[in-house]
Amino acid sequence: MASSPAGSGDPIEYYARFSDGKSAGARDATVMLGLSGLEIVQASPHIRAVWAYANLRSGEPLRERAVDALLRSTEQAGASLFVPGQPFAAALMTRAPHLTARAERWRHARPWIGLAVAIVASGAAIYASGWSPARAIATGLPDSWRQRLGQQVITSMTEGYKKCVDPRGLDALRSLNDRLADATGTGRPFTIVVYDWPLTNAFAVPGDQIVMTQGLLAKADSADEVAGVLAHEMGHGIELHPETGIIRAVGLAAAVELMMGGSSGGLANIGLVLAQLGSTRAAEREADLQALRVLRQAQISPAGLGNFFKRMLSQEKKGDTPGQLKQFDILSTHPPTEERQALVERQEPYASTAALSPAAWKALKGICTTTVDAAPAPSPAEQPRQAL
Repeated sequence: MASSPAGSGDPIEYYARFSDGKSAGARDATVMLGLSGLEIVQASPHIRAVWAYANLRSGEPLRERAVDALLRSTEQAGASLFVPGQPFAAALMTRAPHLTARAERWRHARPWIGLAVAIVASGAAIYASGWSPARAIATGLPDSWRQRLGQQVITSMTEGYKKCVDPRGLDALRSLNDRLADATGTGRPFTIVVYDWPLTNAFAVPGDQIVMTQGLLAKADSADEVAGVLAHEMGHGIELHPETGIIRAVGLAAAVELMMGGSSGGLANIGLVLAQLGSTRAAEREADLQALRVLRQAQISPAGLGNFFKRMLSQEKKGDTPGQLKQFDILSTHPPTEERQALVERQEPYASTAALSPAAWKALKGICTTTVDAAPAPSPAEQPRQAL
């Protein structure tokens, strides 16, 4: 290897052996590190070539202590260049970093990193789409199973409270229920039961069933408000949120045990579990959108829904909700009232009529004038079993 005098600035020449890949053997050559590539000069016959750095390939990745370099170029198929000596290998690493061992490791890792990114992106897309295994399982449950599961939840949730059964109130509730259920477009009937319970709330439970409390009726100013709340709970039922929540919380096996009438251990308190689970804000927004669709189809004004939630939130801020009931609060996981009000206000106006006549509304408000003890859930022996 020859080098230029100190300070001359001439390129350093390195001894090399060059093979063109066509003739036998290799020939002596000199190589210099040019601005854009390796400048290769053969002495006999005199041939000059330039291999661009970007097109270089190395037989072995260049490491810090490499003592030689075996190179090829995509510009000249079959040709090879062998340059002995650590100084050349070290100098070439700065000009062609893609030949280094570090770059080689990155090339091997890149597909795995790409796969990991794809998995994360797929997970994010699945999450954003709202798909979940629990939801998929809930969708496949037979209606009879969902209804039995709902009955078990109601029994657990309403223990100690009487069912409201005033005949005139039941007629009014049936009229409102039919009007809303027809507007869902699902073709499935909903079952609504009222309990003499001071809690201000309504719950959607599995099997298109809804529990409404006397406390909600007492706080409501109009039938339109009650219709809005019921439409929201029907929205949860349409989206299968109660079934999905239970399966996610206790697992499919425990949910099947409940459907079959089991109530041992912690499953005896499944109503409390469901109430404490609440729903994600995404699920609540889905229910709100379903409620607005149902109200429009039923030609009931959505303003009642907005008025009810706004007033309830105002009372909560004043501390009017008893501490033991806050865990069941209907507003606990809902989006902020400002968002909900804005959503209602964005609705295009449409022709609407009152959810109930004044007489029917009065009857519904008095539905708890007559109460009965709630019937216990059927025992496993009384329930037909369905094969998996």
